[in-house]
Amino acid sequence: MDKGIGFNRTVFRSWLDAAAAFCAETDDLDELRARLEPVLGQHLTGEDARRKTIDVLINIWLKSREIAPALHDEAVDWFQTSPVIEDRLWLHYGLSLLYYAFFRECAAVVGRFARLEGKVTTRMVKQRMAAERGHLGSLDRSVERIIASLRDWDVLTETEKRYVYEARQQAFSASSAELEVWLLACALYAHPAEEIPFADLLRLPELFPFRFTLTVDGLHQHPRFDVQRQGPGWEMVRVVLSA
Repeated sequence: MDKGIGFNRTVFRSWLDAAAAFCAETDDLDELRARLEPVLGQHLTGEDARRKTIDVLINIWLKSREIAPALHDEAVDWFQTSPVIEDRLWLHYGLSLLYYAFFRECAAVVGRFARLEGKVTTRMVKQRMAAERGHLGSLDRSVERIIASLRDWDVLTETEKRYVYEARQQAFSASSAELEVWLLACALYAHPAEEIPFADLLRLPELFPFRFTLTVDGLHQHPRFDVQRQGPGWEMVRVVLSA
């Protein structure tokens, strides 16, 4: 009944940073688990809680390679070489979109509510996700965990009202246009549609925290995308993972 949810633990950015650093050094599952255990053990005393959280971290930073090898490898390289710490949020977010469809859908719901109302509540997201997916047993808990993760990532901030959050729309800028390209490629590859109009791609609700400076001409020149004009001002974009 709960197949396809998966993202069922609160994941802190510091844990994602650790997972990324370890995955840059080894792809051995047992070693990764052994190295992540003491990192999480400082906060999680329960063995089951640590195991499940490590599963999520490994899925994001290692097993995403099974879905999109090129995008995963670029993320690992970027994590190792970028001197800008703020870039790491783009990487964590993009790989989460790739691996967890439920994360993408939940983030899209948050983004839609943010555009309409500026603020979002956990209850609103639960109700919308239940309407779209059905009342799966772990849905409520997983929404809570994703909201908590987004709060830790500084994507959502608390307001004066409990369980009411402000979504930080277009709050994060990349240090490079290449990183913008990478995140757009992750989002488009994770999206159910194979191609999206350029204007809609930049405005995907799940990308609400990020500010993009790319133009359609920039995508035309990039091997990561195939851009086809289908009428005046109508540019359809498709991701090319082999590039």
